[in-house]
Order: sequence, then structure tokens, then C-alpha cells
Amino acid sequence: MQQIIVDLSISPDEWIKLYQGVAKDVHTTARDGRSVRFPARILSRFYLRDGIRGTFRILFDGQGKFASIERLQ
Repeated sequence: MQQIIVDLSISPDEWIKLYQGVAKDVHTTARDGRSVRFPARILSRFYLRDGIRGTFRILFDGQGKFASIERLQ
């Protein structure tokens, strides 16, 4: 299974845009330097009043499809 580690800091205002569908994907850089894009919806369970902050591991199957996400910090 493939994985990426990303550090995210999404403000409440940015999250509202993602949640409302103004933007559908999160674009960021993984810790290994790869540019990654993934659906914002996979982060919804991590939203708090101050937005989404932390380090996350995202796992993909052999075809590059999302499998799971977990907060590391």
C-alpha cells in the first residue's frame, strides 16, 4: 500500500470553501517533496473550530485510490 505524509493547516474560512464545494480538492506538498492532490471530503472528520491542523498519513491502494487517512499529530 502506498502512503504519503502531509502537514496541514487549513483555516476555518478555507474549510468552508472546501465544504461548500467552491474548491473540491486539497493541494499540498508531502513531506517527501511530492506535490499531491486529494479530495477535501476525506478530512471532514478532523475538522475542529480552529480548522484542520496536524500531520496526516494518507494510504492509497495499488491503483492509487484512497484507502484511509489517520492523524499522526
